[in-house]
This record gives sequence, C-alpha cells and structure tokens, in this order.
Amino acid sequence: MVRKASRGLRRGYIIQSEEARHSIREALIEAERVSGVKIKTVLLAVGGVTIESKIADGSIIVSRANNEIGELDLNRVAEASEQIFGNDLNNRSVIHRIPLAYKLDGKKILGRPEGMHGSKLEVRTLFVVSSTQHLNDLISAIESAGVRVDDVIASPLAASFSTLTKIQKNAGCVLANIGSQTTSIVIFEDGIPISLQIFPVGSTDITNDIALGFQIPLEDAERIKKGESEPTTSRKKLDQIIDARLSDVFEFIETHLKKIGRNGLLPAGIIITGGGSGIGHIEQLAKNYFKLPAKVASSAILSSSHNQIKDISWSVAYGLCLFGSDMEAEESTGQRIFKNTKNNFFKWLKELLP
Repeated sequence: MVRKASRGLRRGYIIQSEEARHSIREALIEAERVSGVKIKTVLLAVGGVTIESKIADGSIIVSRANNEIGELDLNRVAEASEQIFGNDLNNRSVIHRIPLAYKLDGKKILGRPEGMHGSKLEVRTLFVVSSTQHLNDLISAIESAGVRVDDVIASPLAASFSTLTKIQKNAGCVLANIGSQTTSIVIFEDGIPISLQIFPVGSTDITNDIALGFQIPLEDAERIKKGESEPTTSRKKLDQIIDARLSDVFEFIETHLKKIGRNGLLPAGIIITGGGSGIGHIEQLAKNYFKLPAKVASSAILSSSHNQIKDISWSVAYGLCLFGSDMEAEESTGQRIFKNTKNNFFKWLKELLP
C-alpha cells in the first residue's frame, strides 16, 4: 500500500481541483514505483458527505406470457422503485441499488425471484446516491492523471468487505469508519446493507480539539492523539477532550440508528475501523454509549487468506482490492457493477442478492 497526503479535498469532496489532481498524480507515480507495474485503470471508493441511502418500493406486471420472471423484469421493477423519487434525485446519481426484499403476488419470497412464476412483482430497494457534481469532479481529477476509472463503490461498502464477517452481517451490525474528516456507517441485517450514511466529523476534529485544549502545535496534538507521546499537563483533561468529540461522533450514529429503528437492536453491535479507531479506550466508550457490543475491527477475519491488514486505517483500500479480485465482493454483492459512460457521465448499478 502507498500512502500520500490528500490535498484539495474537504469532507470527502474536491474544493481545489489542481491540488487534488497533483495529489493523485503523486500517489500514482509512487504506486507504480513501488509495485513496478504501469497503472492504467483504478477502482474508486466514493466517500464524502454527499453520500446517503434512500429506500423506495416499486411494482410491475410480469411481462412474459407464461408469467415467468426474467432478468428484464428484475431491471424493470428496480427502475420502477427508482422512479418513485421523481425530482428528489435531481443533481444526484445512483451509484448502487440493492434489492432488500421481493414480493410475488403479495407474498414475500426469499432470494432472487428469477425463474419463478407470478403476475405482480414488487421490490423494496436501497439506493445509494451521491452528488453528480461530486462524482464527476472526482472522476475528472483521476482521469486527468492518465488512468481510467474502471469501477466505483461507496467507501462504507468497500470497508465492509475487509472488516466484517458473514456472521456479523447476518446477525445485524453497524460498521463505523472514523476517517480524518468524515465518519461513515453502513448497517447490515440478514447479510444485506440496509442503510448507509456519512457524517461531517472525523479524527482530525479530535486533533484540532487537543491542539486548542493544550495550546500546542497540530503535529504534537496528532502524536498525542495516536498515543505516540503523552500530554505535558493533565491526562484527565486529554481524556475529556477525546471523550467529548467521540460522543459527538456517536451521537450522529445513534441518531441515524433511531431514524431507521435499529438503535439497541443489532446483536453483533458496532464495529469500528478507520484511522480514528485506535484512539484511546474507544471500544469501552462505544459499548457504554450504544449499549451494544463494540470492538475495533480486526484484519484476521479473512481466515482463508494469509494476507492481513497491518494498519486497519487501510480497510477501504483493502476492501477495494477484494472487490477488484472478486475474492469477497462476488459473494457479498452478487454481481459486478454495470457502467454507462455516455457523455462522460457514469451511472453505476450494483445488485446485492438477498
């Protein structure tokens, strides 16, 4: 893995195009140097505060004369559910659509309905959407460096490939990725992501709070936050600063869980990853706050592989690798993304099988 500082971005979206392009070029050059491989295509994990999920229901009349459900019917019913949003998706792009549940002639069915027979097909679909401008800016910055964006995935889903077990996903859990400027969550039940959200707060906010609280340079505050050095004055004061900001992060998450009716109802609890996951006593804080099991994600979940993440802050990048190699992604997401590049506009579709 190659780590380069991100420049020209704020809360996950581009605010200075030239700085962002320069940062991307530096990362590509270094990656090619280290790997000895010429990079022509990339996988893009999309984060940023414009990412969110929406749920809609749709229904169609089965098209075939013999009432057998085919791939065309699955696409039509998904499109029907998307049309429910109408103008709500103006300036927004759907990057994933995930079927949560199907009904056939009013009866709930398990799995994929293709090949079954019936008259009316209904679906409840989770849509992951983002600002169209945000996506286009990211793609433009990357492609200006001379590479092509091959596939795109929402960063919370990418992280889930490398940090969550099947048992956790099936039982019900929330994965919280505390990044530098944002915190993203994805909630799983019965093996399916049922909600996804990104919040405008991250571990950099903790660094800033420490710098202000102790009146020290940001570099020293970062080292104290990571546990690489001790505060020169009160350890109790440091804990209070960290606890207060983490409580803000947890409040965002708890509010969202209440909104979707899952607070206190996820048996596998909260799994924490990202650069902010190594802060102090975060597991105990999360356990006390959410009244749920809480743990920092472990790279050891890949029991069939000898490869492990040395630094859990790489969970999104490693998840992208799994997605690209289909080691985990094929099984978890059902099929690969379909792309449409007409007029330099990408619309990605992913279907995760129930």
